[in-house]
Amino acid sequence: MTENDYLIAWSVYAFAALGCLLVWFLMTRWMWRYLKEPLLVAVGVLLFTPTMVDPAKDAMAPAVAITALDLMFKVGSNVWTAVSDLAMYGMFAFAAYLLFVLIRWPIER
Repeated sequence: MTENDYLIAWSVYAFAALGCLLVWFLMTRWMWRYLKEPLLVAVGVLLFTPTMVDPAKDAMAPAVAITALDLMFKVGSNVWTAVSDLAMYGMFAFAAYLLFVLIRWPIER
């Protein structure tokens, strides 16, 4: 895969992931805000977390896809890397969300 193909593939994936996030946002429209927002953060982390596939080529892929494919085909070579990347980005995203909530809470009162 050339560099241009790699960039096009990531662009298509980003566009599709934004569409999935929009659908998730519309599906959770009826929920209580303090339940909907953490779920939106979790889905955003699942969709937009990259992980290293081949360190020699500096190639990245979506962590959820790598985890699912490695578990489905019982390869297991990149599962723990992808899961640790998901956990790390999830921790950062939820820490930022908690900071946002702590700033927003006194303003709304």
